[in-house]
Amino acid sequence: MTILLNILWFVFTGFWTGIFWDLAGIICCMTIIGIPFGKQCFKNANLSYCPFGKEIVYENSSIPVVANGLWILFFGWELALAYVSCGLIWCVTIIGIPVGKQCFKLAQLSLIPFGAKIVKK
Repeated sequence: MTILLNILWFVFTGFWTGIFWDLAGIICCMTIIGIPFGKQCFKNANLSYCPFGKEIVYENSSIPVVANGLWILFFGWELALAYVSCGLIWCVTIIGIPVGKQCFKLAQLSLIPFGAKIVKK
């Protein structure tokens, strides 16, 4: 079932949101200071392409607070807005509710990417 949902996700949502993450990563990597942000973007782009069968685990650390604050200010709110919009569109249909839940999960990740670890279920 996860394969079918990942294919459905990739065709209708994952390709575009993954491209957004990749573009944000390329923009961040243009400066030396932004390379850690770019690395997070590329890691999260891989999750955005196929999110089913993976979980996001947040580590309890105060170190990424500044990085997450800068991230929200420059890139996070745009990506979160895109995921919330996609999630609302998916949740209009009954079949799309599991896909919509993934959108909301990734919206949270797009706001707070530092300190998050992606693990397989």
